[in-house]
Amino acid sequence: MASKTYIVEHLDDELGPWSELEYLTIARESHEAGAKFCLSSVPPSLELPATLKAAPGFTADGQSVEVLYVQDKSRVCLLDPSATKELSPEDGSAFDVFLFGGILGDDPPRDRTSELRKKGFAGRRLGPKQMTTDTAVRVTRIIVQEKVPLEKISYVDYPELRINKNESTEMPFRYVKGSNGEPIMPEGMVDLIKKDSEKGFGDLF
Repeated sequence: MASKTYIVEHLDDELGPWSELEYLTIARESHEAGAKFCLSSVPPSLELPATLKAAPGFTADGQSVEVLYVQDKSRVCLLDPSATKELSPEDGSAFDVFLFGGILGDDPPRDRTSELRKKGFAGRRLGPKQMTTDTAVRVTRIIVQEKVPLEKISYVDYPELRINKNESTEMPFRYVKGSNGEPIMPEGMVDLIKKDSEKGFGDLF
């Protein structure tokens, strides 16, 4: 089976601390699974964090996915919340490249994937609930590399994070449940959320 590549088409002129933690997590987990992680459509003006550029298995490209795979769109699967078909383990044989329109973690969703949908890639979805970008890549990898069906993965929906003894915040996303029963989040994410709890989530991406 061909090695898998996970691509996030970066649709922003900036890369905030939230995205940095998510991308670092995707890079690490992809590398550990023998896969690659690419950030595409990176504008020349965007200086990527040194930690991300140094991450094993990570590459950045200024070109869009439609240019990178102009010769073989059929091997690219777009993870699309509006797709009519769910991603399945069989899709691991049909596709080598799995494409995500960042930022997936918008609340409410802004359907940034529509820009990629117009480019003719085959679409699959990951169920009805909104996921963060690293969660979407994690779920995709579990399905296509570990061959676990979407409905067999254990999730935590809308977890509540305790900010302090008087305050908590509900995360408006679906996460994969870890072995400890807690939602799997990027290292440092909870601290970032606590630190920035007085801001809106939009400031973190």
